[in-house]
Amino acid sequence: MNYKRKIRVREMTVLQESHLEIIQSTFNNLVDAKYRKGVKEHGGNLWKVKSSKILDFAIDEAIDQVVYLLTLKQQLYEFNK
Repeated sequence: MNYKRKIRVREMTVLQESHLEIIQSTFNNLVDAKYRKGVKEHGGNLWKVKSSKILDFAIDEAIDQVVYLLTLKQQLYEFNK
């Protein structure tokens, strides 16, 4: 699958390029570990799972993410009082 889309490319500073490389490297490492953990826990082959089930999984993950973000926001607020 190739999901390339056209984007306008602007030149970036050396610091911006470095920051982007760190983000990409970190993301690649995290997604690799998460994917492998999922295969170990659930057997893998996500592409064979029904779309409706994947949607349910995604909604559950989105809910978890909001809970984590709101908790973090509350913790930061409490910390900065």
